[in-house]
Amino acid sequence: MDKYKKIFKESLNISDKDFSESLKYNDIPEWDSIGHMTLIAALEENYKISIETDDIVDFSSFNKGKEILKKYKVN
Repeated sequence: MDKYKKIFKESLNISDKDFSESLKYNDIPEWDSIGHMTLIAALEENYKISIETDDIVDFSSFNKGKEILKKYKVN
């Protein structure tokens, strides 16, 4: 999950001090609709997966993202 955390922080441009595993969509200005799509694109590229539209919409928090990625065999 270190890779996931790194992708998350880099694509949303979040510093270590601003990052929390309890982070939710729109909790911070960086995670708006544009940031969300940047994050999804980075995850797809790094893990070589294609995330379904329903999962993109459901990807509402850092922890929910971990659940969704398990569906794509990402640990």
